Amino acid sequence: MAPVLTSLTPSSGPAAGLNSVVIAGSGFSGVGPVSVRFGTTATTFTIDSNTQITAIAPPGTGTVNVTVQALLDGTSNPLPYTYVGVPTLTSISPVSGSAAGGTTVVLTGTNLTGATAVNFGGTPATSFVVNSSTQITAVTPAHSAGTVSVKVTTAGGTSNGVSYTYVAVPTLTTVVPNAGPVAGGTTVVLTGTALTGATAVNFGATPATSFVVNSSTQITAVAPAGSAGTVSVTVTTVGGTSNGVSYTYVAVPTLTTVVPNAGPVAGGTTVVLTGTALTGATAVSFGATPATSFVVNSSTQITAVAPAGSAGSVLVTVTTVGGTSNGVSYTYVAVPTLTTITPNAGPVTGGTTVVLTGTALTGATAVSFGATPATSFTVDSATQITAIAPAGSAGTVLVTVTTVGGTSNGVSYTYVAVPTLTTAVPNAGPVAGGTTVVLTGTALTGATAVNFGATPATSFVVNSSTQITAVAPAGSAGTILVTVTTVGGTSNGVAFTYAAVPTLTTVVPNVGPVTGGTTVVLTGTNLTGATAVNFGATPATSFSVDSATQITAIVPAGSAGTILVTVTTPGGTSNGVSYTYVAVPTLTTITPNAGPVTGGTTVVLTGTNLTGATAVSFGGTPATSFSVDSDTQITAIAPAGSAGTVLVTVTTPGGTVNGVSFTYAAVPTLSAVNPTSGTAAGGTTVTITGTALTGATAVSFGATPATSFSVDSDTQITAIAPAGSAGTVLVTVTTPGGTSNGVSYTYV
Repeated sequence: MAPVLTSLTPSSGPAAGLNSVVIAGSGFSGVGPVSVRFGTTATTFTIDSNTQITAIAPPGTGTVNVTVQALLDGTSNPLPYTYVGVPTLTSISPVSGSAAGGTTVVLTGTNLTGATAVNFGGTPATSFVVNSSTQITAVTPAHSAGTVSVKVTTAGGTSNGVSYTYVAVPTLTTVVPNAGPVAGGTTVVLTGTALTGATAVNFGATPATSFVVNSSTQITAVAPAGSAGTVSVTVTTVGGTSNGVSYTYVAVPTLTTVVPNAGPVAGGTTVVLTGTALTGATAVSFGATPATSFVVNSSTQITAVAPAGSAGSVLVTVTTVGGTSNGVSYTYVAVPTLTTITPNAGPVTGGTTVVLTGTALTGATAVSFGATPATSFTVDSATQITAIAPAGSAGTVLVTVTTVGGTSNGVSYTYVAVPTLTTAVPNAGPVAGGTTVVLTGTALTGATAVNFGATPATSFVVNSSTQITAVAPAGSAGTILVTVTTVGGTSNGVAFTYAAVPTLTTVVPNVGPVTGGTTVVLTGTNLTGATAVNFGATPATSFSVDSATQITAIVPAGSAGTILVTVTTPGGTSNGVSYTYVAVPTLTTITPNAGPVTGGTTVVLTGTNLTGATAVSFGGTPATSFSVDSDTQITAIAPAGSAGTVLVTVTTPGGTVNGVSFTYAAVPTLSAVNPTSGTAAGGTTVTITGTALTGATAVSFGATPATSFSVDSDTQITAIAPAGSAGTVLVTVTTPGGTSNGVSYTYV
């Protein structure tokens, strides 16, 4: 019996073939050789069981019959199998949409019938409908922002991809400015993300008048007109509509009153403005001039400080984001000014009639002396007021006039108290007068007299209410009282002493070094209160007044020569007594510059300023004797000393000279000569050992000098023996320290 076919799965496939097809039926086994054909084309297959064969579809086109042929039992009934073309896509519309998905797109292409899948990237479409073999309508799934490939799968295979771009939903973070007038027209800058390709910008439900996409993060838009209040600004792109950011439409402000409605041209008046829509005010103007400051108290009230202005009326306006209000009238009134007050001083008891002159004095409501109202006043004209000064405290106050225009500048009026004196500096001076004295006290302003005892000051100047500078007149030695007289009376007295001129008789000592530092005693008269001791024009280094007849002073440095010493006291400067500066001596050479420790060497010292030498010292030891030969030379006898170098100094009234070196040399000693003998012809090299041999001036063999010698060290000399007679002689060494003991040397 021939095989029977019941179904093909799948019943269609790609024209390229090679896909597996499951053939269901019966009679597939035990029937001898079997073949499977797609149309007339045999293909490979596997008999899975008596009821199933899995075959590989060969390439083909159109619809063909699939049959199974059994060699022994015949050919089965046919089942149709359709070769389907591979789908292709040519376009997708729209080509972009929100990353949230949900966009309906139309795919066009070929061989789309029987589509089993539509994928966006790797994500299946939310749904799709095959409209025809050339069109599919699909709903996009959600996907991350970016471009993906859209493909369609049918029995014929998977199509090529067409590009579809997922666009992120735009977001907004700021709108600047975030408020504007209800009339619209405000240019705002929106910042956010994914703003590219924006199709709409809305202020609430109203589209922006216009907008420009500057970048993916910024849009510049012009706000449309709106109603007062806050709306959400949104941006719409292919990716969707953004979140909203708040923008406030502000109504145009209005003003109804300004209280007070007048003030001085100097400004500074605090006014209260009432009206509507005043919140967020950015400016308050008086005419074209901004208010000095202002505070928004509420939407209906602002407190402002009027700026300076010119006399006359101006309009006060308020500006907010909503625009500029109507104006309310405010009048600037000229401030009164004062130029003079005559007289400008009077007693603390008051009652002085004064005349004030100035400008804009009409309508004066007050005249004040400091904080005290005038006892009475009369406005004589716009430029003059006559007032009665009230009682006051000693000192200067400002007199002011107040009108509607404000309070004038102040002019000074002085209440004068009885003057007092506390000090006179200096409080002493010479009987000849002429001392400039500074008087301190109180209430000295307007002084009309300064008296030293009963004698008027030669002259005086009032420096301030607490100070007068006066020049003392001539007077007799002794103490008097200085007083000051003002409109307030005559002060108490302060003591001032007339001092006699000092005199000097002696200065002891009357000579010293140019380096200064000498302590001298000055004697004379009237030395008490000395303020200066001068050596020529140079102040003493220091001084102390021992009594009216003695001063001890330290001489300053000076130049060689004689000057006058003077003493200055409040009584003047004394006569001068002579004091001589002596130059410091100097030494340049000492000859000879060495000698024995036993002393006795006569040396000649040369230098400068040696006249009057009082000492010559070798180290710290005085010379045995010395004589000053001239200003440049001294002859001295060296004292005994220890071996070594010391400084020789000379002391004069001018000081002690720098030192020159003198060396004390020890007496040399000999301990051995090697060899101890040599030919009588001489020429033997002999090594002599001992101590203090440095500086040897002679080596002798008996009475005969060595042919030559060299000092090797302080303990050794090498000498060449001179010719001599057979026999033993003593070898000696001579240095500045003397001649050594002898050691034996034998001529052979």
